[in-house]
Amino acid sequence: MDARLLSSSSILSSPQLFVKPKLIVPNKPFFSITTPFRYLTLSSNHLHMSSQTARASLNSDDNGSTLTSGRIGEVKRVTKETNVFVKINLDGSGVADSTTGIPFLDHMLDQLASHGLFDVHVRATGDIHIDDHHTNEDVALSIGTALLQALGDRKGINRFGDFSAPLDEALIHVSLDLSGRPYLGYDLQIPTQRVGTYDTQLVEHFFQSLVNTSGMTLHIRQLAGKNSHHIIEATFKAFARALRQATEYDPRRRGTIPSSKGVLSRS
Repeated sequence: MDARLLSSSSILSSPQLFVKPKLIVPNKPFFSITTPFRYLTLSSNHLHMSSQTARASLNSDDNGSTLTSGRIGEVKRVTKETNVFVKINLDGSGVADSTTGIPFLDHMLDQLASHGLFDVHVRATGDIHIDDHHTNEDVALSIGTALLQALGDRKGINRFGDFSAPLDEALIHVSLDLSGRPYLGYDLQIPTQRVGTYDTQLVEHFFQSLVNTSGMTLHIRQLAGKNSHHIIEATFKAFARALRQATEYDPRRRGTIPSSKGVLSRS
């Protein structure tokens, strides 16, 4: 019989004409890696390290891009001068939750979270009745150590970040390399000694401390600016965007270490 003459009823009554459909599921590879990081506690100027393993699940999307979540660093630092807790999620959504006892520093850490799209949780108490120096320093040291933990072996990341941020009359350029080698090149001309109660000399000290523990090469250049608040805030915004660029994954690298040496480590 001509197939064109088959009615819908005859088709339904003829089981031999049925072909059972097959469910085709794309073969998308899934695997997981284990990235070790450490919790840091410093008490009476001695370091106590206890290992803990953070697991991050990776898979490939339809374009072969590597996806990940949950690169987290967590640090507790206790000295006779300060008590600091820091938790950072590099794959966050910009959640800012920082209380350091230094209002202007809290405002700058909010910029780090918001413009880097990092989740930044900081709790700090310190001898701010003397000045802000020790708290500013130990918060930065802890953030640097948390970054070091969260980055792990640094496989698949862009590694380099470069960004210029304007804020009204101020323009700041930041370039960085997550090389494992600490270096700070700093060139800001901040015209006033204080913004609010915050000593503007502490800006350089903050970034130097962060560089020392994270193993980061960081260059900060002021291209324009007259207002101290604008200069410093533009610096933190540019740093956040450059760090975001450097820590994000390069899909073309496919999980390899971005170094011709095959290793990026904290020297």
